[in-house]
Amino acid sequence: MTSPFLARPGAVAVESGPDVGVAAHYGQPLPEQRALAAGDAIVDVSHLGVVEVRGDDRRKWIDSLTSQHVADLAPGESADNLLLTPQGRIEHEFGMLDDGSSSWLITEAGAAAGLAEWFAKMRFMMRVEVLDRSDELFPVATLGDHDLGAALVWRDPWATGALGGVTYSTAAPHPGEGYAPRLHLLDADALARVAESFDSVAGIDALEALRIAAWRPREAREFDDRAVPHEFDLLRSAVHLTKGCYRGQETIAKVHNLGHPPRRIVRLDLDGVVPEPGAHIYVPGKDRPVGLVTSAANHYDDGPIALAVLKRNTDPEAQLEVDGGDETRIGAAQTVIVPQGAGSSVDLSAFRGRR
Repeated sequence: MTSPFLARPGAVAVESGPDVGVAAHYGQPLPEQRALAAGDAIVDVSHLGVVEVRGDDRRKWIDSLTSQHVADLAPGESADNLLLTPQGRIEHEFGMLDDGSSSWLITEAGAAAGLAEWFAKMRFMMRVEVLDRSDELFPVATLGDHDLGAALVWRDPWATGALGGVTYSTAAPHPGEGYAPRLHLLDADALARVAESFDSVAGIDALEALRIAAWRPREAREFDDRAVPHEFDLLRSAVHLTKGCYRGQETIAKVHNLGHPPRRIVRLDLDGVVPEPGAHIYVPGKDRPVGLVTSAANHYDDGPIALAVLKRNTDPEAQLEVDGGDETRIGAAQTVIVPQGAGSSVDLSAFRGRR
């Protein structure tokens, strides 16, 4: 379905990457960011995937397969969750919401079919049914307390962290504390009404800039086939450290309690230029890259910023350079998100508790 938001005046569609199908902006990228940050604007994210899981066993079944404790998820309560490989690498991240009769999983565009297929293969004797509802329900994002008429609203726990988790960041306050997006699931008719009637609308570029500033990792941008949750501080929101067994748990526990993740996510503040995702990062004077830019944006207040993944042993005090193309390099200052010592040296008191 073509999003009705693309028919709004000034809409500029995303041309490539994971957000094709929605508007990058509506002609005023920085004012749109300000409006969104103030809680006034909404963002079309109708390209995201939605999976429904029905049946009496749904929550305890999902709990047994994934990283978050969701067996007791109450109606209306939200969770951030990970499906891991047996080696503990991230296969899918999804938001989860329960309405008392179904669990709703919100994932990246194009990922819902694969996520639904994997869960369907794991049903065995469980009383569950898995349905890809991406062609019927369409998310719209807000940062304010808007009522868009949706019965289902997922709230990202990144701002507060989740019970049973831990954060590796030592920042106080954490910049994510002001970033609490909500995803309202609308049917096609409601989506069209909202697209036509809502006064203040921002493009996906605005949401991405605020996400980067909040240090919030995203599957479609930050993760590769080697990604483990510790590298992105995802034990903050998506991993319960004292729940029962699940696929990949051994790696989660081993890296957290005995070792350190091989890479670490950082924020970069850049000298006047927004690099492309995938750009290599260097220590000045060195020819071998130490990491990659994963997300980048021009922030309305901070200017060019990025999230990047570096080798763990990269000096956290080092000034960095980013490949700007044409044999140029962009100066970059790093802000540590996941420290070099993350893992066995972390303060285990943060966010500890059980549902």
